[in-house]
This record gives sequence, C-alpha cells and structure tokens, in this order.
Amino acid sequence: MITRNWAGNVVFGAAEVVEPADVDELRDVVARAAEGGRRIRAVGSGHSFNRLADTDGVLVSTRRLDSIEVGGAGGEATVTIGGGVRYGELGTALHRAGRSLANLASLPHIAVAGAVATATHGSGDRNGNLATSVVALDLLTADGELRRLTRGDPDFDGVVVGLGRPGIVASLTLETAPTYDVAVEVVTDLPLAAGLDGFDEMMGSAHSVSWFTRWSDGRIDQVWRKAVVGDDRPPVDLVAMGATPAERTLHPVPGVDAASCTPQQGAIGPWHERLAHFRLDHTPSAGDELQTELFVDRSLATDAAAALSDLGPLLAGALLISEVRTVAADRLWLSPAFQRDVVGFHFTWRSDRALVDPALAAVEQALAPFGAVPHWGKLTLQAPERIRSHHRRFADFVALVDRLDPHGRFANHHTDELMGRASATA
Repeated sequence: MITRNWAGNVVFGAAEVVEPADVDELRDVVARAAEGGRRIRAVGSGHSFNRLADTDGVLVSTRRLDSIEVGGAGGEATVTIGGGVRYGELGTALHRAGRSLANLASLPHIAVAGAVATATHGSGDRNGNLATSVVALDLLTADGELRRLTRGDPDFDGVVVGLGRPGIVASLTLETAPTYDVAVEVVTDLPLAAGLDGFDEMMGSAHSVSWFTRWSDGRIDQVWRKAVVGDDRPPVDLVAMGATPAERTLHPVPGVDAASCTPQQGAIGPWHERLAHFRLDHTPSAGDELQTELFVDRSLATDAAAALSDLGPLLAGALLISEVRTVAADRLWLSPAFQRDVVGFHFTWRSDRALVDPALAAVEQALAPFGAVPHWGKLTLQAPERIRSHHRRFADFVALVDRLDPHGRFANHHTDELMGRASATA
C-alpha cells in the first residue's frame, strides 16, 4: 500500500488509503468520501516531489486499474488504458500489437495518468508533452458520474492537464502509430559554447535529443541522440563540434552504474526499449534524489543556458545532473508549452533540502528574466501567485474546476494554494 511518494521526501497524510480494483469500486470510494465530507486524491506511481498528490482524507491508489485495450471502442489507431497503467507495460503491449506512442517519459516506471495530469514529457523538437497523445478520457467527477471527454470538447483542453482537480481519471485513450525502431547514440565532453552555437541543429538532429551537464568546466557531459531508423532529419556531427564518442553505455549521472540504462552505442531496438532513459526491468535508483524542472520559451533557450553556465560552483554540492531537452507547443491550458515551443531545464538534486534550497534559489533567480515555468509535480520556490501568472488560461481552469467539483472534494492544501484560495478543512 502506497504511503509516500517515489522519492520518499513526502509522507502522505491520508486518513485512509484504498486500492479499488475497478471503476465500480472507485465510484463507491468517491461516494463514501463525499458522504463523510472527506477530500479525496488519486496517486499512481507517486513520481512527484511536492505535495500535489497528498491528502488528509482518502488517498486512492490507482495501481489495480491496469487494463490495456489496443484498438477497441477508441478505434484501431488508439489504445485505452486504466488510470494505473505504467509506460513500461503500455509500451510492451503496444509493440506486441504492432503499435507505438510518439514519445515516452524518461522513466518507464511512471504511471501514464500522472504524467498526463502534470504535462510531463519526453524530448524532441517535434514531440509535444505526453498529454498531447490523449484523445479521450473517462473522468469520475464528484457527483459519482463517469464523464467521457474527447478531443474537441469545450472542456477537454482544460481537463487533460488537470492536476487531479477536475476528478479522478478512470481511463485514458491515446492515439498510436505503427511501431518503429530507434538507435541511441551518446557522445561526451561537448564544449558548452559549441553546444549553444549549434543548439538548433543538435536538438533537431534526431527524434529525441537530451543533453546532460553539471554546468561546470564549460562543457556538456553527455548528449543522447535517439534516432528513428529511416528518419530523414539532417545529421549533425557532434564529434566535429568537439565531442568524444562514448566507448560504453553510460548513466546520465557520472560515475553511476549504467546497468539500468537504455542500450546505447547505436544498438537498434524497438521504440519502447530505447526512448526511455532507463530499462523497465531495472530500478533506475532508490529514489534518493529530488527533482526540479523549469521551462522557458524555445527562442530564449541559449540565453537561458548561458545564464545557468555561471552557476556551476554554486550548484556543485547539491546537483547530481541537469538535463536539457525541447518540447513542442500544444493547446492544453496548464501545459508549460501552451501555444509555444519550450526548452526544459531539469535538475536532479541530492536528497538534502539544506543543500538544494540555496541552489534552487540561484537557479530560479537566474531563469526569472526568461519567465521560467515550473513543472507541476516537482520542487520550486516560486510563490503560487507567480506560478499562476505563467498560465494565461489559469482563471479558466479555476472556473472549470469549480463547475465540475463545486465542493472541492478533489482538492488538497497544495492545490488550494495554487488556485489562490484558503484551504478548507477536509
């Protein structure tokens, strides 16, 4: 039974934790919570680093809502999944059926519904965040009704990245494509100046490109290029730019055993075994880390990176590694990429807030002139009013939530602060 988040830095304060086996049981849980005047929140894999999923009422683990139906009612080019399905199981099932997703999270171990609700993403110039593959969802609302929303419905773009506030997602329908193969190539020690000068060419040279750095020594530690076999994107010669080809499979964090990582060195494999950074059959870490991610407009990417390059000595004690990746624009109200392409600056920290908070403050100060938007499920020191100001449709989202959940059954203290209201007693 889940009692804390993946990183272990949040112990859930729920009075009751339940694991419904199906939608009928889930409906009964919601009804009982409403009758008792208690708040209710859903949690999947718990891969968050703040109290977004917490509650002092009823915590619903969606782990057993694990159905996967390829095609079916959603059409031959879709897959419909339960609210607890993880990307690893979904990718395996889709590949067996000859289908695929456009992109994956870095970790195949995380729940699809949680990634969707927080606009989590993979990487790639042409790839939207993971929520953009959703074409329909079944939302269990506070009145016990199961409401079907499809792409094009007036509420759809507000509900998909919903932070768990409109209701509990019982199922998602995602668009799929024919399966494909990917090769992962890694280079090391690319001069940062060369990476910034060639940023657009580098990030556009493969289906998914990430680079990893500690913002020190004027270099990018590693660049991971995940190329679809047969893709016609223009190549880029990172070795000519000063990088060194990796001689073995590497972990993003220097010095860490790479046994858990995706095969590299150009080894071709199916999309679901290459697009994630880590293998489903291995635990990537014990979760003994904290994470932050901040997004800025793609046009400001190199200036923002240059601002961070001065922080290496300040970050050294707290930072394990930083990842830089791009995300394409979308139409989802609370997405950091709403109507604009963005670059994400991700920070994996040591699990020590005394070290992390001063480093995070320096990062957010450096990125403030670029309007940096924090990831919904990760650490930030930005005040709630500052976070709200980044999202042009936030007031519309609040109005939508108030209509779907007028009594705040799916709220918690964290979401109340985000929405600018006093937290009610559950």
